[in-house]
Amino acid sequence: DSERREKAVVSTQSTGTLVVGATSDAPASGVMADAILAAHYCSEVALRLIKAGNTNKQVTDTIQKITDSYKCTPLEGMLSYQIKRYQTEADTDKQIVLNPSEIQKKEVKDMEFAVHEVYAMDVFVTPGTGKTKEYNSNTTVYRRTEEIYQLKMKASRAFYSDVCNRFTLMPFTLRAFEEETKAKMGLKECVTHELLQAYPVQQDATGQPVAQFKFTVLVVPNGNIRINGGIFDPATCKSEHKIEDKEIVELLAQSANRKTANKKKKKKAKSAAEEAKTTTN
Repeated sequence: DSERREKAVVSTQSTGTLVVGATSDAPASGVMADAILAAHYCSEVALRLIKAGNTNKQVTDTIQKITDSYKCTPLEGMLSYQIKRYQTEADTDKQIVLNPSEIQKKEVKDMEFAVHEVYAMDVFVTPGTGKTKEYNSNTTVYRRTEEIYQLKMKASRAFYSDVCNRFTLMPFTLRAFEEETKAKMGLKECVTHELLQAYPVQQDATGQPVAQFKFTVLVVPNGNIRINGGIFDPATCKSEHKIEDKEIVELLAQSANRKTANKKKKKKAKSAAEEAKTTTN
């Protein structure tokens, strides 16, 4: 039954930040390296904490300690969330907020992870303030809301009907339309009357760099499974800071792999903790 559930994942999401040209022999340094290493270890800790019986608050609090160690801050309001079919981050009450806004502190509920759940874990870290503003670029990604409005323009009605038929409530990009110019004609009225929600590009309010790591994790009875991501080499970044918290170092020393009888996998159990100690040497 658990195997059947694991195969029921409808989508996978993965992202990672790296510095072009950085190697273990010539690592990146400075605030960008601080942010990347902080985001990397935040994602590694989250992978180990997202398991049955643990809570979203444990993830949020531990990630805050890691970013503090690297003199960085998680971007405010960024969500990680449970994945279900035909469901976006706004449609679930199982959410993880790394740096909650005042509104999110009131709205986001404390919750426990459970077996057979799937999560998209998304970590954004910056050496800046953590406050965000929209990047100076045109928004191209939207998703349908549950609002109701009788559109006036013929182009708007045709565009909205196409959105409903092809994408239901899932996000989409304007590039998905053969006649993008015509799609933009119908877009404005839909956005004005909140039939569509925009996904604008965000940046740190002070213009500082932002590092991101994102992966999909399955919570299974004997551990969890990261089904993408995890290829970053922390030796390519060098920081003056490091993780001092003993509990976090011990947590990173734990294997993130699902428990199996294969002894070869157990030899890698302490690699993450060793990385946390050595990348700053």
